[in-house]
Amino acid sequence: MFRRMAAFLTGLAAMLPAASPVFAQDKVTFGTNWVAEAEHGGFYQAVADGTYRKYGLDVTILPGGPNINHRILLPAGKLDFVMAANIIQAFDTVQQKVPTIAVAAIFQKDPQVLLVHPDRGIETFADLKKLNILVSSEGIATYYPWLKSEHGFTDAQVRPYTFNPQPFLVNKNVAMQGYVTSEPFVVEREGRFKPKIFLLADQGFDTYSTTIETRIDLVQKNPDLVQRFVDASVIGWYNYLYGDNKAANDLIKKHNPEMTDDLIEFSIAKMKEYGIVDSGDTLTLGIGAMTDARIKSFHDKMVKAGVIKSGLEWQKAYTTQFVNKKVGLELRPKN
Repeated sequence: MFRRMAAFLTGLAAMLPAASPVFAQDKVTFGTNWVAEAEHGGFYQAVADGTYRKYGLDVTILPGGPNINHRILLPAGKLDFVMAANIIQAFDTVQQKVPTIAVAAIFQKDPQVLLVHPDRGIETFADLKKLNILVSSEGIATYYPWLKSEHGFTDAQVRPYTFNPQPFLVNKNVAMQGYVTSEPFVVEREGRFKPKIFLLADQGFDTYSTTIETRIDLVQKNPDLVQRFVDASVIGWYNYLYGDNKAANDLIKKHNPEMTDDLIEFSIAKMKEYGIVDSGDTLTLGIGAMTDARIKSFHDKMVKAGVIKSGLEWQKAYTTQFVNKKVGLELRPKN
C-alpha cells in the first residue's frame, strides 16, 4: 500500500510543472540626467518588460531635472549608476580625481545639432559661419571650442541660448543649438516649418553620449552586478527601438506627465534616422559599444580645442570590460 502511494505521488509530481526557482533581486538605483523622455527609453523598457528582473536586478530609475545633479550622488554611494551626457564628463572625473568610470555608451552619436531656417542659403556646414548662433553656456564650454578649432567658427557669432526657441523662430538669420530628438519638434510645432538640421556628430564631434557611469569600487568589488546592469540595459534598448515599447512609454509619461505621445514618437524616429543609438561599431559589437580609438580621437580634439588639458590620463575615464560583447545583436531587425 505504501509503495503504491509513493509511486502515485511520484507520478503526480512528474505531471506537475516544475516550480521556477526564486532568486533574490539585487537592488539598484539608476539616476538619469534629465526628466523622463524617449532618450531614456531603453532603461524604462528594461524595467517595464521585466528584463532587469530576468538579470536578477530590482532597478529603481530616479529621473534628473534642472536642479538635480545625480553625478554628485554617485561617488557618495547614494546611487549605483548614473547617466552622463558625454565623455567630456568622464574626462572631468579623471581631472578632478572623482572615483567613477564610464562602463557603456548608449548613444554612439551625440544628439547635438545646429538648426537653421530653410531657404536661407545655408547648404553646407561651412555656411553656418555666416550666421550668429544661439549657444547655451554649456555649449560654450564643450562643443563650441571644437567648432572654432576644427571648423573656423568665431566667438563673435555666439548669442546666448536660454532654451527658449522664440528668438530663433522670429529671426531667420540666426542658427540655434538643440538636440535632434527635441528642438526640431518644437520648431515644427510652433514655427510651422521644418528646420534644416546639422548633426555635430556627422561633422566630426565624435564623443559618445548617454554613457553609463558607476563607481570604480563597484567595478572592482562586484563586476558581475555591473555586467548584468549593462547587459540588461542594452537588451532594453534593442527592445525599445525595435519591439513593443508601449509599456516603457507609459512609464516615461508616469514619471514625466508633461511628456506627449507625439514627442516620444518623434524622438524615437530621429534616434533611428540619425543612428544615434545603433550605428557604426554597434552594428558588429552591439549597443553600448566603446573603443579605445574612438575615445582617443575625441580626447585629442578636446585637447586641441582647449576643453581639457594635455597630459590627462584619459584611459582612466572608461573601461570596455563590460561592452563590445555582441549582446542583443539578434534583436536587431534583419532588413
